Amino acid sequence: MKRGLLLFAVVWTVLGQGLPVKRQQEIEKLISQEMARQSIPAMSVAVAAGGELIWSSGFGLADVENFVPAKASTVYRLGSISKPITAVAALQLYESGKLELDAPVQRYVPTFPRKPWPITIRQLLGHLSGIRHYEGSLEEVNSTRHYRDLPAALRIFQGDPLLFEPGTKFHYTTYGYVLLGTAIESASQQRFLEYLRQRVFGPSGMDRIRQDHVYAIIPNRARGYALSAGGQLQNCSLADTSNKTPGGGLASTVEDLVRLAIGLRKGALLRPSTLDLMWTPQRVRDGHVVDYGLGWQIRSLDGRRMVAHTGGQQGVSTILAMLPRENVAVALMCNLEKAQIEDLAGRIVRQVVDVPASHLSRSAHQTAGSASASAK
Repeated sequence: MKRGLLLFAVVWTVLGQGLPVKRQQEIEKLISQEMARQSIPAMSVAVAAGGELIWSSGFGLADVENFVPAKASTVYRLGSISKPITAVAALQLYESGKLELDAPVQRYVPTFPRKPWPITIRQLLGHLSGIRHYEGSLEEVNSTRHYRDLPAALRIFQGDPLLFEPGTKFHYTTYGYVLLGTAIESASQQRFLEYLRQRVFGPSGMDRIRQDHVYAIIPNRARGYALSAGGQLQNCSLADTSNKTPGGGLASTVEDLVRLAIGLRKGALLRPSTLDLMWTPQRVRDGHVVDYGLGWQIRSLDGRRMVAHTGGQQGVSTILAMLPRENVAVALMCNLEKAQIEDLAGRIVRQVVDVPASHLSRSAHQTAGSASASAK
């Protein structure tokens, strides 16, 4: 890789060969080029089509210092991809009549201080609540304090004034999802992570996803990196994400992420009408449409509707992108913060979406790529 970094260019394919070989080779080429261009140590990718996980791989090094190759089973922080998972949980409770989208949040979290205007669950889901995001200080961004539960994390921001009247503006806020997660606990009468395990992870077959706990031993966890001002690879800042579990405190594999997409598309998690609600862009009071639904970014790829969410925090950059109508999903995660991988995800989706369905059957055998050295 460039800037003097010597790495093994390891490719470890876990699932193959549901994609035609030429398409796989083209995707691997795209990934390798982008990793070299941005000095990304490791990247994992998974692809689903037709309701099946058809291909997944790991590239580069999950741990540079110990020369540990990345795999499809490498565990990365999800960053803000935790938000659509939390949104699925909230909308399940909406379907069951336990969580009303337009009710004031104090119905479920009575300890949250009342503001000049009411805040609803729908506004929390769509980032229209007026609750602030992180302050500019590195103390909040790089928090190393461990919070034992969501009510403890609420105390970071619950006393602060709203930035604006809810519903009048869009303002992205991870803290708003901490409040949402607390409402989920109240409505479900379960701890947040326990509810996710029973109602989201289990039905989707997501068996590797978990809380990003800094003290836990998590097999196959990737080390996180950043680039210095001079472009040199270095270890990322320390961070304990327990201050934002529902909005950015989960860790998982790319395979589990596309299993979430498969579960949504198959109806294992939400009704079709609720999916439409979740994937409909929100409007602010003046009628302006924002490119965000309920927990998902709403986009377009070559005229096709794409729903997605990105994540970025200490040591990772992530994306889960879905074309619901075409029944295609791609997950990408890398262990370099501030890496630009959205365009790469779109190019991978294009490699998949035009392949005839008859050519996308899942193969049972496994293959392993080879290692080669590269330096520049």
